[in-house]
Amino acid sequence: MESTTREITKGFTHFRDAPFSFLQDFSKHLAGSSWRAYDQYIGKEIYYHGFTEDVRSAVLSNPLLVRKVQELAARKVADESWLSPAQAAARRAQIEGWLATVVRQQADAMICKFEHKSVLRTAYYLVNQVLARAYNHGLHVNSQEVARLKEVAAEAARRGQSLIFLPCHRSHIDYVCMQMICFRLGISLPTVVAGDNLNFAVIGRALNNLGAMWMRRSLGDDQLYAALLQAYVDTLLRGGFNFECFIEGGRSRLGKLLPPKYGILKFIFDTVLSGRAADAWIVPVSTQYDRVIETESYVSELLGSEKKKENLRDFLTAREVVSLRMGRVDVRFHEPWSLRGFIDGQLAAADGGAVSIEAARASPDVRTKVLRSLGYRVLADINKVSVVMPTALVGTVLLTLRGRGIGRGDLVRRVEWLCDRIRERGGRVADFGALTTAGVVDKALDVLGKLVAVDRTALLEDTFFPADRFQLSFYRNMVIHLFVPEALVSLALYARVKLGGDAAGQAMPLTELYSKVVFLSKLFSGEFVYGVAGMADNLRESLQLLMRQRVVRFAGDSVELTSTERARGREFYDFYCFLIWPFCDGYWLAAVALFALTPTTTELAEASADGTVWVEEKTFQSVAQVLGRTLYAQGELAYFEAVNRETLKCAFQEFEAEGILVARRSKSGRSPAIVSLDPAWLPTRQNDRIRADGRLWDYVERISMFRREGKTRRDSAEINFRVLDMADDAGRRMVPRKVETVERAGRPDADALVQLSRQTKPAKL
Repeated sequence: MESTTREITKGFTHFRDAPFSFLQDFSKHLAGSSWRAYDQYIGKEIYYHGFTEDVRSAVLSNPLLVRKVQELAARKVADESWLSPAQAAARRAQIEGWLATVVRQQADAMICKFEHKSVLRTAYYLVNQVLARAYNHGLHVNSQEVARLKEVAAEAARRGQSLIFLPCHRSHIDYVCMQMICFRLGISLPTVVAGDNLNFAVIGRALNNLGAMWMRRSLGDDQLYAALLQAYVDTLLRGGFNFECFIEGGRSRLGKLLPPKYGILKFIFDTVLSGRAADAWIVPVSTQYDRVIETESYVSELLGSEKKKENLRDFLTAREVVSLRMGRVDVRFHEPWSLRGFIDGQLAAADGGAVSIEAARASPDVRTKVLRSLGYRVLADINKVSVVMPTALVGTVLLTLRGRGIGRGDLVRRVEWLCDRIRERGGRVADFGALTTAGVVDKALDVLGKLVAVDRTALLEDTFFPADRFQLSFYRNMVIHLFVPEALVSLALYARVKLGGDAAGQAMPLTELYSKVVFLSKLFSGEFVYGVAGMADNLRESLQLLMRQRVVRFAGDSVELTSTERARGREFYDFYCFLIWPFCDGYWLAAVALFALTPTTTELAEASADGTVWVEEKTFQSVAQVLGRTLYAQGELAYFEAVNRETLKCAFQEFEAEGILVARRSKSGRSPAIVSLDPAWLPTRQNDRIRADGRLWDYVERISMFRREGKTRRDSAEINFRVLDMADDAGRRMVPRKVETVERAGRPDADALVQLSRQTKPAKL
């Protein structure tokens, strides 16, 4: 375990415990004594009178923004061809004035306001009081990492360059932690990209005065707003102001890293690539929690409930904030690196270094490739520095058990075993000083609270078991990135292991294993972050590790489980499979749901030809969740978390990329997206029942071979036919359904489906 952690929130007193010390400490913050003055911070000066106006002036005079205003005005005037030259000139000036007013209003709403240090000092103290209560074990950083961060910040300041903090995003507390750390360490606060959904009464204004810049959740086709955003990013990076945005875009509701979002990252990338800013320093940041405040709301959203709009009352009265049992927060910083250096390195590696910086600026394909590499490089660096929290250790053990529960002694042993596996994979476990593993387990159980049940009735020892598997899966997913390669190999081998028989009968030829790992890697490409090495190298490394652990061995040209692994009850092997089985169930459910898009015999007769069914994307996703709930209730799904909206959405995106699912989305966003099966994947019917054959059936069967087979389910024709009928029934309930003939390319206008939805009352599912 690490031994160089530092607690940022240490030393704060509570009024109830020590009234005099509390008032004394509070007066120091108001007066700004010592480090609280925030006068000698490293980096660009931000707190002075007139800061906001200086930034606003620089943004509004940005050449890119000025040209965009002129371009849009000229385009509008060109459409009014009846105007005389004099009238056109006057009209153009009028439109430019209107657009300039719009831009100024948008800039006022967007730009953060660093103006008053007294507000910062007071906010720091009050927020720290709340955070110290909610996370009663403190906010921790690594001393060596923050020392290095301050060195790089000083060098960047000398060069007039910015630090770009790119944290993972699991909670709204992420914003708070970064600002608190920068204040306490004496680093210039970053401007933080924040969705305007957080700009609600009182809190929104306070956050804006503490560094939040408000940004729309979607830019759509608003060229003026995009130009304003680029101008603001240019201003910050050219001026050497620190900046922060979340590499995943929104918060991860699954606990693991999400694929990178390239919205704001693209603006940062273009600023440096174009040379408008010489360079900036990328700082990947990992924020890990013992307990995340929002997990209950995440579960509700993942099961289909609409996201609740943030408001002041909920923010201040959240039960978890005042529960005093949330554990601790650990923030880790990767070694900062030069963005320009990264770009130059990528271009040097492309086509033998034949791509120049000028060619990259002119080539959208090259820029997209480098930008994508940038996103996944940041994710990989976040994973490298992430620490595994005690709650993640306990949650992972509880969700990778073959039995119902586990005794305390065995739970401690399994947590120690998991810590060894984490270190073996190069991961890090949070430092808890002199605490024994048993003490760490007790702390984790205390923080997890009602998520873990304990049975003490007439038993020889206390027995623990998951009380809320769905919420616990959030904490298990914080560990999964360390074991994805081995989990994929184990899952591929399971296609033979599940058939039973002796060791020789369960052996899988290496070529077959490779083929199955490739399939699974592609299937889950949107779920997990893989290593930068090729598939063959990743497979070789995974097999070598599994052999060192005596999980598998080579038998000629085949791979099989070792006798050692079988003798210890498949402890290692089952662990890897249990990590990924829930995702396998989720993708199988998503594939089964595609059968709901099969046209009925009546619909085909009315279309007078072969056709495809089109439905609204959101309706289809909701139907898939209802189908999943039903299948779980009837034992066809082993994991309820497979029903979650994010996994299904990710699966449908993969099916769309594979050409199985076809989607049509309006550029304006005014019409809802609609989806259909590609004609080549359409199932056929016999006596109005979907037949169990064809490309889609084979694809579902291919996923099914990796699913866990236990007491809750068995693969059989009877179950498969029943599932097909259920998917068909769910599809018939989707309203509106629009059938278009294949001859018409199977791609109707999305607006036509909207009109149909206004005429048809949706059926209840």
